[in-house]
Amino acid sequence: MGLTNNDIFKKLRIAHKLRDDEIVAILALVDFKVSKSELGAFFRNENHPKYVVCGDQILRNFLNGLIIHLRGPMPKAK
Repeated sequence: MGLTNNDIFKKLRIAHKLRDDEIVAILALVDFKVSKSELGAFFRNENHPKYVVCGDQILRNFLNGLIIHLRGPMPKAK
């Protein structure tokens, strides 16, 4: 078995020392709305009854938002 999207999301959160409110702000950079309670469901143990599988769309939007957060917005084309 390889890493799941939830595992990748958790590892990125820890590596960048991000809190829930910072992750919400990063997702807002790409116009993706998510609440803190929805985020908590992704970071729970797989055996927890309120665990939610992190889909490709959420992880993709988080990665795109993280790029903007770290590098800044993409410059306008001439």
